[in-house]
Amino acid sequence: MNTVATTPTVNAPTQNPKQPQQRQSAKEIIAANVKSLIEQLEAGHSDALTAYLNAMSRFHSYSFGNILEIARQRPGATRVAGMYAWNQLGRRVKKGEKGIRILAPIIGIKRKSDEEAVTDITKQNTRVLVGFRNAYVFDVEQTDGPDLPQMEHVQGDAGENYDRLLAFIEKQGIELVFTEKIAPALGVSYGGRIAILPGQSKAETFATLVHELAHELLMHSSRRTTTTKTVRETEAEAIAFVVGKAIGLQTGNASASYIALYHGNASLLIESLEVIQQVSAVILAALVSSATEETIPDAELARVA
Repeated sequence: MNTVATTPTVNAPTQNPKQPQQRQSAKEIIAANVKSLIEQLEAGHSDALTAYLNAMSRFHSYSFGNILEIARQRPGATRVAGMYAWNQLGRRVKKGEKGIRILAPIIGIKRKSDEEAVTDITKQNTRVLVGFRNAYVFDVEQTDGPDLPQMEHVQGDAGENYDRLLAFIEKQGIELVFTEKIAPALGVSYGGRIAILPGQSKAETFATLVHELAHELLMHSSRRTTTTKTVRETEAEAIAFVVGKAIGLQTGNASASYIALYHGNASLLIESLEVIQQVSAVILAALVSSATEETIPDAELARVA
């Protein structure tokens, strides 16, 4: 699995003196980024949406809000980490480089009351999210130093990820069949059952499986906005794009189809992007084995941002 994002270490230096220290909430940052994206789409720049989807494939362990921030500030970023994390890898941030601002969670401790301590000695103090702080990460291109260890990279071949995906589908209790009866469709999702057209290459089968699995997972997601068949198909294809890119498959250009996510409805666009990020992250997490796991998801931030 080609894991490309490194979550910044909590103890890393977080301030960039050249950037203004303006506090914004996670919701404000997301709203500002979506507003900027909409403006670009309305101006005919559909590649802006592809840049966001590319960022999702590279930084799937990050929260939705932080993915938007990284994509906006440095669309070409491939691997980011805080200054401390880069130093630990023997690399140094180049002089004059501007950090990518993200939001890092501030975790506090909720202490148990004296009464709780007396009545239940097993009850522990709990960690709670109390807010966010500005943190700064840098792309690998902004650093100098020894080459990083090469991680597994799949080029046009899903490799072990194919079997991991099959195992995940089985774990979800979803029946998988291969049948010619669905032709000319490559795959069909029936709700608890996925049918795949045989004869596709392994890479094509993988992409089709992800697309149909996305439909299965999207069925169980809570949606605030009524969606059309076009939107649902586009979301599933976007998820296949994100997951395929994350493991190194050649997925083509997404701009033409993904523009269908936006039809003047800002709430639908942000909802679609968030759903794509969440479902992609679930599938990619299932593909990552414990032996190759190299990221620490900012789970607290993902739940709130």
